[in-house]
Amino acid sequence: MTSKIGRMDRLFHRIGWLNPASSLRVHPRIMFGIISYHLIALAACIPWLFAWPSVIACIAGIYVFGSLGINIGFHRLLTHRGFSCPRWMERSLAVLGSCCWQGTPMNWVAIHRMHHQHSDDPEDPHSPKQDGFFWSHMGWFMVYDPKIWSMETYDRYARDLFRDRFLKSIERKRVWQRIHLIHWAVFFVGGGVAGAILTESWLGSLQLGLSMLVWGVFVRTVLVWHITWSVNSITHLWGYRNFKTKDDSRNNWLVGVFGGGEGWHNNHHAQPRSAAHGMRWWEFDWSWTTIWMMERVGLVWNVVRPRKISEPLVADGDSATPQPLPNSASAPSADASSDGGSRDTVPDTAGSAAPALR
Repeated sequence: MTSKIGRMDRLFHRIGWLNPASSLRVHPRIMFGIISYHLIALAACIPWLFAWPSVIACIAGIYVFGSLGINIGFHRLLTHRGFSCPRWMERSLAVLGSCCWQGTPMNWVAIHRMHHQHSDDPEDPHSPKQDGFFWSHMGWFMVYDPKIWSMETYDRYARDLFRDRFLKSIERKRVWQRIHLIHWAVFFVGGGVAGAILTESWLGSLQLGLSMLVWGVFVRTVLVWHITWSVNSITHLWGYRNFKTKDDSRNNWLVGVFGGGEGWHNNHHAQPRSAAHGMRWWEFDWSWTTIWMMERVGLVWNVVRPRKISEPLVADGDSATPQPLPNSASAPSADASSDGGSRDTVPDTAGSAAPALR
């Protein structure tokens, strides 16, 4: 992307969202996509496009694409290697996560590991402590930052994923676009076929097809976006802490409940590799429940469980030693030696192997 200053850059300079002296530039393609998705999602307010099957598909999609794809696939598996699973399952989760339009698996993993290494420091790509709520929620990815969007960042934080040809293939533009086109077509065609069967008319088929596309893809994607973005923003501003980590991570019950367990963010920053984020009895984590059920039927193994929060912890990848706050309850015990997968190392800044925890 060019460093040339455009009209949108000048506008952001005037309103104070970008520093004219910095190398940051507005990313028009991403900004256009974000705005377009939100506008199309508003079509759900049109009564003609409302249908209960579409609403159900939207809710189910939040779990399938948001929890399975992003929470479990991108986050707890690819980023932190909190468990191991068959290759076909890893690739399936990666495709589901890719359908959420939050970036490719390598891109998502690299930025999240960078966040863990520099959490709430000036080098953190999306810290509300440094740049405010809006920046951490959605502003940071609507600008082009050469320090983030570079091959050096991939090499430093996602070098382990380069060994997987399938994940590398998703980096190709045509593969990425094909995934989304097939994703949209499945919802539109599926809704159209169901509409034709239910109404026996082409208009009914078109209506349910469009309804399924709007609700099942665009509304669901926007909701999953804001759930993920809330982890970056809200859980670094409001909530309680079980651990004294070096950053401002918080456990937020609202994000915890609606985010499939991702809102227990202070727990996660204290024990990044744990596949379970909820550590007290009320910290419900349905992403962890899914992993637990998969383990019971043999689909996953080497599951990393949280250590007792009464024990002193060294947050992996951090120099600080987070201590549990008073009156902490116990969490399930774990075998701290579990390696969490066949690819459980990522390159550190010196190029040597380090635990995959960033």
